Amino acid sequence: MKLEHSEVSTLETRTWKSRLMASDLEFRHRFWIIAAIFWVGFSLYAIDHKNSGHILAQSLAHLRGATNSSLDHRLVFAAAALIAVLASTVRTWGTAYLRPEVMVSMRLQTSRLVADGPFRFVRNPLYLGNIMIAVAMGLMASRLGLAVLVIGNTVFVYRLILREEAELEATRGDSYRAYCAAVPRIIPALYPRVSAAGGMPDFWAGLLGELFFWTFTASLVVFAVTLNQRLYFWVLSCAFLVYALSLFAIKRRSKRSGMAA
Repeated sequence: MKLEHSEVSTLETRTWKSRLMASDLEFRHRFWIIAAIFWVGFSLYAIDHKNSGHILAQSLAHLRGATNSSLDHRLVFAAAALIAVLASTVRTWGTAYLRPEVMVSMRLQTSRLVADGPFRFVRNPLYLGNIMIAVAMGLMASRLGLAVLVIGNTVFVYRLILREEAELEATRGDSYRAYCAAVPRIIPALYPRVSAAGGMPDFWAGLLGELFFWTFTASLVVFAVTLNQRLYFWVLSCAFLVYALSLFAIKRRSKRSGMAA
């Protein structure tokens, strides 16, 4: 039987997507894979000793025709902190609708389609936050580390998105395809692309689910204000303790409400 050209194109698209999408193992351990990307990115100081934020500050000073000063550094790292605040805010907003139990679950959740809050502007606000935080934190890494953090996170996030989209299309069918046709995948629209579905946010739950990201953000804010690297790393080192405590709280919350985390 001869296939139509459009059918061949659809089949080829599905084939390359299936090859690129993350495996079940990668999805289950996505937190640790992303953590490993950050570890590799910052470890590259051993090869490239120049901080990317410092280089950018020097470039700003050169454009102004002035010598490099603390003002240029504060501007660069204030911008990094602002990006991190926006990333954490977007993720918190999304998790408030999605629920933190879904966000930390090792199983892909397809029982419902969330089309409220930031999901009306972009299909993957949490993964958008991942990429934004990689850019912000990358300014604390070396030049090579910045490239690894941004490219590594973007590629892995894209593979996770393909995995989730395939599962959602298989389970939600036409309703999900219509949602995908209306709402962009990763670059937000300037206005809501779908009508609100009536979901109610729980911002305290959203904050609980995103405390790890807010600790990253706090470390950048502290550095932008003080330019004290030791204080930056002290705040940053608290992130994994915060993650462990918030994960414990999320699991207790899920047991009380009868939801699977």
